[in-house]
Amino acid sequence: MSNKDTHLSKTLSWLLRHGATKECLNISSDGYISVREILQHRSLRGRYNKEDIERVVATNSKQRFKLRFNNSTNILEIKANQGHSIQISDDDLIQILEPHYETVVHGTYYKYWSKIKIEGLSRMKRKHIHFAKGTLNDRNVISGLRQDVEIYIFIDLTKALADGILFFESENGVILTKGNNIGFLEPKYFWKVIDRRTGASLL
Repeated sequence: MSNKDTHLSKTLSWLLRHGATKECLNISSDGYISVREILQHRSLRGRYNKEDIERVVATNSKQRFKLRFNNSTNILEIKANQGHSIQISDDDLIQILEPHYETVVHGTYYKYWSKIKIEGLSRMKRKHIHFAKGTLNDRNVISGLRQDVEIYIFIDLTKALADGILFFESENGVILTKGNNIGFLEPKYFWKVIDRRTGASLL
């Protein structure tokens, strides 16, 4: 990806996930913003066009974005598939009702592990905690893990679902949960935690 496309992708991620309200952009309840409007943002105006956005959406390896043509307004719109801190509806997410995934894994770093192993995973300021359906070695994993994670936390999805924790899948295959009523997925749902490099158990 060129530097120009990287800048566009990062700007889109921030605006669509976190900054739309602060930047006074008109965002729909399900997270879409007019492409025409977003191109007028000060970070993008005069530097990018519709074709640039279409290219970045089509070539993004993690499928972070989605375009749609709104038939009622005749306007092309864009949204982020997940990762929001601003409040949008979950209508585009598919609820997971059965534990039919062999692997549900969260990637993290040693600097956070001492707190996570006591408190669990927190959604913090985001709407959801993110998981992948495999590790970085799995070719089918599109999104859900950063490339430099140091620790894999594997989730007992069967146990979590049985306890009433809600899980969803985004359109680009990321597993999402809000956790419990205070936004945590507790350590009792960790069935395995390993060092990504060595495979050594951390539990």
